[in-house]
Amino acid sequence: MNLPFWRIAAFGLSVATGALLAGCDNSYLDNGPGRSEQPISSATLAQMTKIDTTPSSPVLVRAYKKEAELELWKMNSEGRYALLKTYPICRWSGQLGPKKVEGDMQVPEGFYTIAPGQMNPNSHYYLAFNVGYPNAYDRALGRTGGAVMVHGVCSSAGCFSMTDEQVADIYTIARDAFRGGQREIQLQSYPFRMTAENLAKYRLDPNIEFWKELKNGSDHFEVAKTEPAVLVCGKHYVFGATANGAVSPSAPCPSLNRDGEIETAVAEKAAKDDAKVAALAASGVKPIRTVYADGGQNPVFAGYKDTSDPDALAAGPEEIVLNDSAKPAPAVVKVATADASRRRAAAQAATLAPVQAAASAAQPPAQTVAVASAGSEGSGGVWGASTQNVKKWLHLGGQDQPAQPEVTAYVPEQPIPTDVPLPPQRDAAISQGEKLHIALKASAAKTASPGAAQTRPDPATAAPAAAPAQPAQ
Repeated sequence: MNLPFWRIAAFGLSVATGALLAGCDNSYLDNGPGRSEQPISSATLAQMTKIDTTPSSPVLVRAYKKEAELELWKMNSEGRYALLKTYPICRWSGQLGPKKVEGDMQVPEGFYTIAPGQMNPNSHYYLAFNVGYPNAYDRALGRTGGAVMVHGVCSSAGCFSMTDEQVADIYTIARDAFRGGQREIQLQSYPFRMTAENLAKYRLDPNIEFWKELKNGSDHFEVAKTEPAVLVCGKHYVFGATANGAVSPSAPCPSLNRDGEIETAVAEKAAKDDAKVAALAASGVKPIRTVYADGGQNPVFAGYKDTSDPDALAAGPEEIVLNDSAKPAPAVVKVATADASRRRAAAQAATLAPVQAAASAAQPPAQTVAVASAGSEGSGGVWGASTQNVKKWLHLGGQDQPAQPEVTAYVPEQPIPTDVPLPPQRDAAISQGEKLHIALKASAAKTASPGAAQTRPDPATAAPAAAPAQPAQ
């Protein structure tokens, strides 16, 4: 049966559109056997030897959209992961932020698992493997879509797109890890590297709370260099814990067991990073939001145009500065701002110290009086704690901050006597004439004293004179 040309064209267009909306669906074309059985390259084997690992040891994948980099980590003989290789990503699509619905062209963000059945040796995109989107977290939030891949060809519709040579290297490393007994490979997908600098810049992005959750998982890996356990309960990720009982992605978390040593190290790292974020914000780092025409690529591929969207990379991403003046500053930012002010005050005091020293050279010895800054020990800061304690908790500046500038008050060389009697009170009924008579009599007695005119008492040793009389109260 002969079909009209327009019907054939429409059918082909519908098939292509369906494949695009489904994500990087690469199961419809078999490129033939052989590619998936390539041996690991000699250069990669040499790098494995260098980091004390083997082809059969477990592997872990970390990906960063903004930096457009994909890392492969291998477990060494000590049971810890070491960085094997960093690959520049040729193409990723969408914006920073998680994938939510089918067809949004977003590269997902989160913690995913790759099983042997997700490897596709016959991909249309040279070689590929499915990252496992949607996971339990995504499903708990009602997110849709699928067929998100790491693949070759360097063209993305919601996938991590590599060159054919890169994906061949990645595929063979993962393949040999599975053959060595690894059951699942963890893939950690981030919007950017979880540095204090990035978190300070994106502190007002709508996704920041989700990204902080991912950072907790990243911190667990960075601290221990072991694959963090991942649970999903209460519609949140929980890292580094095992549950006492059943776990439901949508229900509250049951009681959890954690490694106290690792959790302490994670908390310390998070506190230092939070303090650095606050210091950067206090120093003037502006909050931004990055907008892409349609994703990006690593700078090593500059000039490459994706044939599926040739204009997407014509211009780089746009950074939009956000206004945070109307948003109340977090307590940790307030602490960092106050700390910066104190450092400036200390610097000014150090500059004026020589001048003050010269001016005080002719003055009597000074007694130091410690003056506490108003509110420095009062309630406030974070969770009602004192500002001073918050600074210590957060390790602002990496150590205790300089003390408040000291205030000095000059005092006499000799201490003030404490046994001086109070002056007698005067009777208000005494007449003015009687007052004058008493004064003249006292003056005459003083003049009659032998040597009174020649000898002046030493102010340092003489007893204080009686205070002038005061009117009766």
